[in-house]
Amino acid sequence: MTSYRAPFCAAAIVVWAPQATSADASVALDAVEVRAQKRTQSLDEVPLSMQWIDGLALDDQGIKDTSQLGGQAANVKVTQNTAEGTAPAITIRGVGNLDYNTSTTSPVGIYVDGVGGGTGNRHLVNLYDVESVEVLRGPQGTLFGRNTTAGAILVTTRRPAMDREGYVDAGLGSDHAYRLGGALNLPLSEGLALRAAFDQRRYDYTVNNLFPLAPEPGMRQTEARLSLLLERDEVEVYFKAHGEQWEGVSKPVRHIGVIRTLGVDGAPPQLCTPAQAGTTACTDLFGFNVGTNHFQDVSANSNDFAGFPHRRESGGANLSLTWPLSDRSYLVSVTGFNALERLHHYNADASPARRVEGSLQVAGDLWTQELRYHHESGPAYWIVGAYYLAEPLTQDFFIDLFRDFRADPALFGSAARFDYDNRIDTRSQAGFANLDVALDERTTVSAGLRYTRESVDWRALGRVNIATAVNDQIGTTIPAWDFNGEVGDHNVSGKFALHHAVSDRTRAWASLSRGFKSGGYNGAIAFSAEEAERNEYGSETLNAFEVGGLWYTHDRRARVQAAAFVYDYQDQQVFMNTPSVRPGAPPLQLLDNVGQSRIHGAEIEVLWQAASTLDLRFGIGWLPKAALDAFVDAQGRTVRGNRLPLTSEWNANAHVDYRVPSGPGEWLLQLNGNYQSKFYSDQNQNDFASQEGFGLLNARVAYEHGPWTAAVWVKNLTDESYSHIRFDLINFLGLLQDNRGEARQFGADLRWRF
Repeated sequence: MTSYRAPFCAAAIVVWAPQATSADASVALDAVEVRAQKRTQSLDEVPLSMQWIDGLALDDQGIKDTSQLGGQAANVKVTQNTAEGTAPAITIRGVGNLDYNTSTTSPVGIYVDGVGGGTGNRHLVNLYDVESVEVLRGPQGTLFGRNTTAGAILVTTRRPAMDREGYVDAGLGSDHAYRLGGALNLPLSEGLALRAAFDQRRYDYTVNNLFPLAPEPGMRQTEARLSLLLERDEVEVYFKAHGEQWEGVSKPVRHIGVIRTLGVDGAPPQLCTPAQAGTTACTDLFGFNVGTNHFQDVSANSNDFAGFPHRRESGGANLSLTWPLSDRSYLVSVTGFNALERLHHYNADASPARRVEGSLQVAGDLWTQELRYHHESGPAYWIVGAYYLAEPLTQDFFIDLFRDFRADPALFGSAARFDYDNRIDTRSQAGFANLDVALDERTTVSAGLRYTRESVDWRALGRVNIATAVNDQIGTTIPAWDFNGEVGDHNVSGKFALHHAVSDRTRAWASLSRGFKSGGYNGAIAFSAEEAERNEYGSETLNAFEVGGLWYTHDRRARVQAAAFVYDYQDQQVFMNTPSVRPGAPPLQLLDNVGQSRIHGAEIEVLWQAASTLDLRFGIGWLPKAALDAFVDAQGRTVRGNRLPLTSEWNANAHVDYRVPSGPGEWLLQLNGNYQSKFYSDQNQNDFASQEGFGLLNARVAYEHGPWTAAVWVKNLTDESYSHIRFDLINFLGLLQDNRGEARQFGADLRWRF
């Protein structure tokens, strides 16, 4: 089965790897410096489970943004939640949030050059000209604060250097893909340098839309960044300005019909099996299916709304100042601003008919300010700081139900368009302190505490447009609801850890940590005043116990990192996609505090320089327990023991780089793959809304000669068919909408360094 090809291929290469020779005796792993504790440290000094990923490795793999970071670290899953250009759903150790609504926050914090902390809108980050990505697993409530219950992802872009250098990238690929990008680094004077970087991509999706009027779905991404670095008398000033634009035609979701036979004389319809769903043997409640069994075929009227456009524009700047106060202390100030506008149209019924269509439009600003004091005194290292965030957000949404019914004399009264607009203003303040104390040469104790206070002011405004006569396409709009409110939170998070150097080659740690995710107002789809009013939700907390360690081989050619953990999750926020109690009505989609869950598991990651020409990296994650203890859903039913959404019991990844000298240059052969076992798309643990285990395999072959690198690559080498996520609309429309992964893609790149 293709589900297991990626791990087997990686294992075969490991077995084949040439043995080290005497010429390799000096080969050893490079030291890795990380910023996981908001200061530069060796990876060996940090008492937490994390994965450091080199930016060049991401570029070689064609990882263009954070939605594609899945498969880079054990027990980390990243998926596209609704479509390209929207916020990714990120899950670390079973903790995540699959809510696609633009006002909610993920329990995973994403920080770019130290700036982050906003809603999920900010989690789609373009990864061009990047130095590194650090994936921190477990609550990061002391130094990174609110909404890091699951962990944090730290993106560090390449800063200006005091040398003149740069590069130009160009590439072509299948599905009309091209790329042009590069960077220029210029020293301007002593201690002052500038770096400019840009990246532009254009690509179509591998989906095949059979609807004759549909435009070709695809996207154009354009990003640019300008940064300045000033270093004078140990004072450092770093300024960065950036802008991003996504524009194109939204990728249509796939139609998965589940009805085998429609009910007669009031009898309920008969369902297909999960294995049959989405084939020509099954339809939706209206008798429609795509007409083929090919996984990438759809038939959707994406010519509506001027071609179902997707647009996303964002830009901002940040300023970081480091000011020494003495030989042992300094101040750090990090100021950030980001503005974002996004428009996304969608077709939920995934058919040529106009049954469920809508639009998500959001505009918002994010202001953040952090001030930190660092002080080192003998065996102690202090960090004391304060943090402020302001994020005003405006949502302008609509969902149009059964537009085609307006032309039917018997059904026009069932058609309605719901406009639900929201204004959500978030303010957050925090104070924090973290202390590392070396008890002796081998043992360090860390303790941290953070107090956060925040408020969310919201207003929800709803209108309903109904047809008053047959063929009334304009309709009559009436007010439906107008509510406002405030959600206040204050919470304490923190961590206590013990880190011990067992030997020069072995480190071990144990930690107790607490994280929390703030409450707020979830400006999600609402079809009544009651639903709009109940969209408030409260904060959640997670208490975690973790043990782990690092071990190096005697020649330091290999490093093994392993950790095991137990989580106690309280007042958990769960996005619930729940069928309505009214037959034929849209499902309820709520973010609510539903109870608690227990999670435990482990991960192991290995980095091995098997020879001077062969590098290997692989990891395995295991989550045997990741279940909701019990909760009452929107229909009043008690659900017990269901597995958390988007959480596989097993996951694995492998990366192989092999260099072969050839003439004046050398060949670079790269293979990477990842595997994940079965997972469910929502809290209902419905087999129709599940994805069986599968593996993905990618390959790249490059030739490097002097400043030039030419490469050919292929993604999804085995052409695996898989789904990112499925939304259950069975009781409403007799179908699921399927956001599926891309089919096989291939291309060629050329890079020139100067």
